[in-house]
Amino acid sequence: MDAGKAILDTVDRYRQRRTAPLVLELDLTEGLTEGPPADPLSAVLSMRKTRLSDVLSGLKRARQDSRVKALVVKIGGNPLGLAMVQELRQAVAHFRASGKLTVAFAETFGEFGNATVPYYLATAFERIYLQPSGDVGLTSVALEQRFVKGSLAKLGIGYEGGQRHEYKTAANMFTQDHMTEPHRESMTRIVESVIEQVTAGIAEGRRLDPAKVRELVDRGPFIGAEALEAGLVDGLAYRDEVYDEVRQAAGGDPHLQYVSRYARAAAVRKLPHPTADGIALVHGHGQIRSGRSGRSPLGGGGAMGSDTVSAALRAARRDEHVKAIVFRVDSPGGSYVASDTVWREVVLARKVKPVIVSMGDVAASGGYFVSMAADVIVAQPGTLTGSIGVFAGKPVMRELLEKVGVNSELVAEGTNAGMFSATRAWSPEQWERVNAWLDRIYDDFVGKVAEGRGLTRDRAHELARGRVWTGSDARSCGLVDELGGLEDALGMARKRAGLGAEAPVRVYPRLNPLERLRGPESSEDKAAALTRVRLEAWGPFARLSAELGFPAAGPLSLPAWYRIQ
Repeated sequence: MDAGKAILDTVDRYRQRRTAPLVLELDLTEGLTEGPPADPLSAVLSMRKTRLSDVLSGLKRARQDSRVKALVVKIGGNPLGLAMVQELRQAVAHFRASGKLTVAFAETFGEFGNATVPYYLATAFERIYLQPSGDVGLTSVALEQRFVKGSLAKLGIGYEGGQRHEYKTAANMFTQDHMTEPHRESMTRIVESVIEQVTAGIAEGRRLDPAKVRELVDRGPFIGAEALEAGLVDGLAYRDEVYDEVRQAAGGDPHLQYVSRYARAAAVRKLPHPTADGIALVHGHGQIRSGRSGRSPLGGGGAMGSDTVSAALRAARRDEHVKAIVFRVDSPGGSYVASDTVWREVVLARKVKPVIVSMGDVAASGGYFVSMAADVIVAQPGTLTGSIGVFAGKPVMRELLEKVGVNSELVAEGTNAGMFSATRAWSPEQWERVNAWLDRIYDDFVGKVAEGRGLTRDRAHELARGRVWTGSDARSCGLVDELGGLEDALGMARKRAGLGAEAPVRVYPRLNPLERLRGPESSEDKAAALTRVRLEAWGPFARLSAELGFPAAGPLSLPAWYRIQ
């Protein structure tokens, strides 16, 4: 009897869940991941993180779902990149326009520290609630560069390097003791562009005059009561109070469900036919390196392996059921050769079907290289892109080694056999080789920018010179075609391919478990896109960069401190 009652209760609860109003929930305290895990290690490390694509597709579907009544999001301290925040803001705005309630809750925005970008995200919501003990760290945006030339000199370490051209400042921390004028000019414009975007978004979301927002930014950070008085938040409340209010607004006895769970359940219910025509989505995330994508076991972010991404693009190009390709790029760059390998596959794919690039937080230097041949480049206003330039260098540690009693002797056959030793400066003849290498890469980069973007070479060089642009400014100068996010890029791809708005999107490479186990038959096999732990990207400079602690990404890379979070 008791067992029967328990079964009936379970069935009743399940029926109620199937018919009750839905309140969607998103917890951002662990951040978001850009795409599917690139390798088993990434899969383990990202187990608790929600995918951006699930959030976007879930909110898109929920706009038309009459059961969904509200969205409540907890904004935490794990930083999100500015472009990802803008992608979320856009999705929330569309959801909100469907007439559904949107609520943002934070225990604190920064705990009396900088949290301008997280607060900017919150202003896309209809209501913002802050825990009574919390603060609003609205303090604008800053980029800080440290220079170690003086410290290296005290240690007895010199640095020899070159770059193309004056805005390519990745090596300036080693070669300068202050910002050069081009360096300061570029960074100043990035900060100006970002604060323009953030100010406009906050002003619109909170229904404030932009001048008032700038005044508030200069007054921050704010204690909770001050934020409430200034109109930056709608109330001071604890989580239980916020959720009670959302449930009451939803009506009935609403069921709470994570957006990602909702998206996956909805996707399962509407699985397309396996051979239905659709869009291929290829992810290129992390530093660009030769070989396969993967993550170092010693830490750091994942890598975009040229073999992996090229195989995925080839598989999508050759699949007759793929009518267009969206290439999602979130990369600061890296190896020139690996970038060129991926660029070639984009060129080949574009000859067969439309290729749309969707840029994430950063698609600069090598990240721009792999993007520039696409039919359309879509970026968020806050995406960091461009950085069309190249740099290279090496430490000279002879003096340091002598100070600590280390004597280094070299036996070599050939004039330049010891060229990449960290104990010897370059001779004039060796400098000639370095400069020829830099010139070759820069000329190739600029030439391909001109070809891909329909620019004269002079105009491409003017926009290049190593300068980093925000997506907004890149759109103005022609390096980017459209401002928007991944959903916008997918919509463009469907339109160009002549597909309906609900045409399926499939992540490439598409491999079944058997294909994953057996491995690739050849480099032409789609299983060649499997990932593994990898690699270096500096070629002959790899050992030198490691000795100095220089970024392993390679000569076409953007320093990590450029990211706006």
